[in-house]
Amino acid sequence: MTDSTYSWLPENLRPDDANPEWMNKGDNAWQLTAATMVGLQSIPGLVVLYGSIVKKKWAVNSAFMALYAFAAVLVCWVGWGYQMSFGRALVPFLGRVDDALDQHVLLKQTFGVYKFPNATMVYFQFVFAAITLILIAGALLGRMNFKAWMIFVPLWLTFSYTVSAFSIWCPDGWLAKKGLIDYSGGYVIHLSSGVAGFTAAYWVGPRAAKDRERFPPNNILLMLAGAGLLWMGWTGFNGGDPYTASVDASLAVLNTHVCAATSLLTWLLLDILFFQKPSVIGATQGMITGLVCITPAAGVVQTWAAVVMGLLSGSLPWFTMMILHKKVALLKLVDDTMAVFHTHAIAGALGGLLAGFFANPKLGRLFYGVPNWDRYIGVAYGLHDRRPEAGLRQMGVQVVGVLFVVAVNVVVTTAVCLLIRIFVPLRMSEAELDGGDDAVHGEEAYALWGDGEKYERSAYGAAGQDFGSRQNNYNPGA
Repeated sequence: MTDSTYSWLPENLRPDDANPEWMNKGDNAWQLTAATMVGLQSIPGLVVLYGSIVKKKWAVNSAFMALYAFAAVLVCWVGWGYQMSFGRALVPFLGRVDDALDQHVLLKQTFGVYKFPNATMVYFQFVFAAITLILIAGALLGRMNFKAWMIFVPLWLTFSYTVSAFSIWCPDGWLAKKGLIDYSGGYVIHLSSGVAGFTAAYWVGPRAAKDRERFPPNNILLMLAGAGLLWMGWTGFNGGDPYTASVDASLAVLNTHVCAATSLLTWLLLDILFFQKPSVIGATQGMITGLVCITPAAGVVQTWAAVVMGLLSGSLPWFTMMILHKKVALLKLVDDTMAVFHTHAIAGALGGLLAGFFANPKLGRLFYGVPNWDRYIGVAYGLHDRRPEAGLRQMGVQVVGVLFVVAVNVVVTTAVCLLIRIFVPLRMSEAELDGGDDAVHGEEAYALWGDGEKYERSAYGAAGQDFGSRQNNYNPGA
């Protein structure tokens, strides 16, 4: 074969050298593993959690919103989302789409000094984008028109997520240049999804009155299975963001689980003290707020700080959800099904600000790989090292980051919702709200005895019955 046979390959990669000199096998393997763990948080983690924590009649619709978002985000991400988030700067808050993601790009070393190919980075960043949209869905369960959701996902990814991701995570982003600490997505993912979900919930409107009054989970044990996948998957969520199998990754993983456990126990104790009953749903919420809170700081704080963050993430979001929510008019007005505003927006902003307080400058330089002594130093260490101005500067950057992400998501989410409702109703019809999964999809989560004939309303119902009849000589509709 001639050299032209391999002209599609990057210059430094040959068929007999699938492991180029610049690639580290351990880092690449860990990055792919971490990405898959984050993917499992969504599929099946949040699919299972959403499908089981809602009322029985919304189990299919809730799970399906998550499944659809995962698939739709992947196609958009490969097509243009990744380049808008991590490509060459078009403006200080957005990248340009100027590379076709073929082998010329995907098999080359990724940006920075990281020792794995672009294909791995595209995959790793995709699962973060996907879970952000799925978290937004949590605020809209039980009433958003599914067709409107199908349009919302690509539009919001394109015009909101990419702006936050580029500004904060891309080396050319304006907040990245200012030294904002967002270790693994407290701003880009959790604050964004919490604010966007709350905003979208305002425009979509509330669930049916009877659903708001009574919305019992259809399977708490299955909900715990989904929550368990979410918790364990966070090992990859925070452990993968150093982009190497490093000591910083190890510290981030430990801090993640310590904060989550502390937050869960704090929330549980508050439930017992104020409501006399240990709630498993409450404990799950506490677990989530702990995971969210530590995310922007996981690899830049010491473990004792992770414990303190767990205490705060288990108490402040508990207060806003269980006490403040009942007193603030706007919070009472908006029907946020999964309390995404409290568990993600409040906890994410809290974690970002606590990162600005507890960030250890040595760990900050270890993670960011720069020797700048005036950045990545929390207020506590600034005071300790007699450099209070550096710590206060860092806290100022963290506050600016919160304000920026909130503003972008309120404006863009509002614009997307107003645009969609010109063409498609944002909210289901009253008949669909009353009928639930059967009315919307022609399918139900649980086929009770003698209830199988309802599946005839699905486009796949008749085929399924014919298949069963041929295989078992039994037709449930006969």
